[in-house]
Amino acid sequence: MAQLDTLDIIVLAALLLGTVAYFTKGTYWAVYGDPYGNSLATSNGAARAGKSRNIIEKMEEQDKNCVVFYGSQTGTAEDYASRLAKEGHSRFGLNTMVADLEDYDYENMDKFPNDKLAVFVLATYGEGEPTDNAVEFYEFIGGEDVTFSEGASAEDKPLQNLKYVAFGLGNNTYEHYNSMVRNVDKYLTKLGAKRLGAAGEGDDGAGTMEEDFLAWKEPMWAAVQEDMGLEEREAVYEAVFEITEKPDMDAEEDEVYLGEPNKNHLEGAQKGPFNANNPFIAPIAESSELFTAKDRNCLHMEINIAGSNLSYNTGDHIAVWPTNAGKEVDRFLSIMGLADKRHMVITVKGLDPTAKVPFPSPTTYDAAIRYHMEICAPVSRQLVSTIAQFSPNDDIKAEMVKLGSDKDYFHQKVIDRNLNLAQLLEILSNGAPWTKVPFSLMMEGLVKIQPRYYSISSSSLVQKNKISITAVVESLHKPNTPHVVKGVTTNYLLALKQKQHGEPEPDPHGLNYALTGPRNKYDGIHVPVHIRHSNFKLPSDPSKPIIMVGPGTGVAPFRGFVQERAAQAKAGKNVGKTVLFFGCRKKEEDFLYQNEWGQYKEALGDNFILHVAFSRDGPKKVYVQHKMEEWSEEINKLLEQKAYFYVCGDAANMAREVNTLLSKIISKHRDVSEAKGEEIVKAMRASSQYQEDVWS
Repeated sequence: MAQLDTLDIIVLAALLLGTVAYFTKGTYWAVYGDPYGNSLATSNGAARAGKSRNIIEKMEEQDKNCVVFYGSQTGTAEDYASRLAKEGHSRFGLNTMVADLEDYDYENMDKFPNDKLAVFVLATYGEGEPTDNAVEFYEFIGGEDVTFSEGASAEDKPLQNLKYVAFGLGNNTYEHYNSMVRNVDKYLTKLGAKRLGAAGEGDDGAGTMEEDFLAWKEPMWAAVQEDMGLEEREAVYEAVFEITEKPDMDAEEDEVYLGEPNKNHLEGAQKGPFNANNPFIAPIAESSELFTAKDRNCLHMEINIAGSNLSYNTGDHIAVWPTNAGKEVDRFLSIMGLADKRHMVITVKGLDPTAKVPFPSPTTYDAAIRYHMEICAPVSRQLVSTIAQFSPNDDIKAEMVKLGSDKDYFHQKVIDRNLNLAQLLEILSNGAPWTKVPFSLMMEGLVKIQPRYYSISSSSLVQKNKISITAVVESLHKPNTPHVVKGVTTNYLLALKQKQHGEPEPDPHGLNYALTGPRNKYDGIHVPVHIRHSNFKLPSDPSKPIIMVGPGTGVAPFRGFVQERAAQAKAGKNVGKTVLFFGCRKKEEDFLYQNEWGQYKEALGDNFILHVAFSRDGPKKVYVQHKMEEWSEEINKLLEQKAYFYVCGDAANMAREVNTLLSKIISKHRDVSEAKGEEIVKAMRASSQYQEDVWS
């Protein structure tokens, strides 16, 4: 047999590789799979449970008679779904499971058994859009030619066997308030499904989400109980997760997760694609302070994404993965009686094969609390009720029961005082530890810590490998309350900025962040990030005029917009009128990017117009709305030339007022009724001529 030369071997190897690729469909590479690698999240059955996309098969296989689907962008809807599943089981004996909407197909919903229940917990995202994980479900169920497995069309009422309940998470400051739950409810009803109880609607804009949820679920459970013949029983806590301490393991052993989000990070090798399950540990190239006021901070940061294969478009968002402040981690460990065990290695296993373990293990108590649990969030009344049975003594238990059952009392004692869970427990027990509370209950009751999203303040055309963010460091203090709420992520970023500028002990407000990350993997000023694409976009034709309204850090995306248009003008493109309304307190304190606007003016000439409202520099407060009224004739002229209109910032007040004012401007200058002006603005929104990037 002739010897194979080098070329033959290369060709044969290539053929073999190609054959394997064909038959495995690339499963051995390129596809980023389970978010935790081979942690206990896979070994407890969750990964196996995720293989089938047939929800009915899954329910039969796991002996479930109730599935709680969620559409969630920030984790709140997922949290409510988990709470409903637990309550359905503990109070009514339902065999429940929680299901991510994107994990299943829906063509076979016409075969959903009539002795089972489907629950839909649906957040509305942006301008009435489904959350990322609910897009496919929403497009399928609302499709004009939706067809199910038995071939039935909508007219045949194919979902007559489906019984469901629905709760929506919305924000009344948006025009399409709770449109997801409203539309899905309408689609399901049209297809013949039977809703039990009313469809609930929670309002984040009014700050009543939790109370809306609690008020909705009691009559909903009564309707379910009656229809399905369920008997209520005394609710006793049953753990979803089994926590096993491993005193024989050292926290520094290679297989122990100390905050790493998945196995690649644990092994020190970042691997894309980078997304909401897998952050890129990005270097912060530059950071600076934008305010001159001593008592307020606003950060400008340049985050380097070179080599990550991450890309962004002007107007997108960057997600920053926060780390809890050491001060609050210490408080939580102390009040739970875990301070001496903070570095104890634990494993976490789902006691139900459908349970989703929220972080990889083996890990430690410290790592779980610091990197994975939302310990600084406002505490829910329902969680207080659940913890009551584990109180240190009967007097404290009575107080916990009262807090959990009396809405007004809870508001006065907890909400009005800005208390998180550990702070509340600390006050009630005078600092004595609550050693009876199972750690599994804390894992279930506290939301998984979520990335925080920031509007990108740079142009991808100008700097594709560096992302700018502009963030005010949050600090909320209500009068006569002991606790000042410090923004978890913005103070984390402030500490990173202090470190970058050489402060020997960067520690804003004594919060003490672990800046170097798990096993020092974030050292050298790094932060975990991913990109979220947005529909907040410049017109594809740069000659179109644009009007932007962005007070405070609402100017962030508009810096990117103007930066891009200036670059286009320099490149010889025909760039249209570019008008920015910006507002701040004082010219000498918080006039963001004051020195840059002149540079953009040089490139854009008379096509760039900046109107600035200073609210505290004169005898009267002047806001962007006043400047809009002053220049209302010019605004209307540009809108008649099909200018795009953009608003970024506070949804509850500024954005709503700008929307109303624009209707009045159109009404006045076109000599039409205010109702007609409102119709025109609605039509602008529908055609994306009017776009918002707002927050509550």
